Amino acid sequence: MTQAPARSAPAHKKRLSKPGRAIRMLAALFDPRAYLHVLRIVNYYNYTHVIPRRALQVGPGARISPNAAFSNPERIKIGARFGLGARSTLWAGPATGMIEIGDDVLFGPDVLVTAAGYRFNDGSPVTEQAMDEASVHIGSDVWIGAKAIILPGVTIGNGAIIGAGALVRGPIPENAIAVGVPAKVVGLRTLAE
Repeated sequence: MTQAPARSAPAHKKRLSKPGRAIRMLAALFDPRAYLHVLRIVNYYNYTHVIPRRALQVGPGARISPNAAFSNPERIKIGARFGLGARSTLWAGPATGMIEIGDDVLFGPDVLVTAAGYRFNDGSPVTEQAMDEASVHIGSDVWIGAKAIILPGVTIGNGAIIGAGALVRGPIPENAIAVGVPAKVVGLRTLAE
């Protein structure tokens, strides 16, 4: 018979007094590492959003979150009235993988669309291996829910809805509602006339 692991004594979070919090704040204000970290954040924001944003092909009326990230933006084409949610990422391939998005498309927060992925059987480390690329095509009037992941080679038809947290790795037909990991079509969208 196995014994249950021994329980440790209950612990409580250490609470600082008001003077202790004031000293901690002053120490943080005069710590040069904090200001060096701000420079790193500005650099990251510049190479993932500001510079790539200028190279994107974007239709009129797009609303792009200021903390969205882009890679290889010269291979990303976005239609009119696109809405890109907070912290979303669009990674086109480094050589040929395109991301093409139609008109009136809405992405929730934390969506990832990638047109390339590392190979994993060619040796080690994985980051030094070649990437496989395949373009991603997202039709018009598509809604992609929060934290969905769209993998290389996917085509999503016009009017489709991708549920929150879905992992899309194959084609999704027009007006389909797809959810799950991996995403499966669970219904069809009925449009009011």
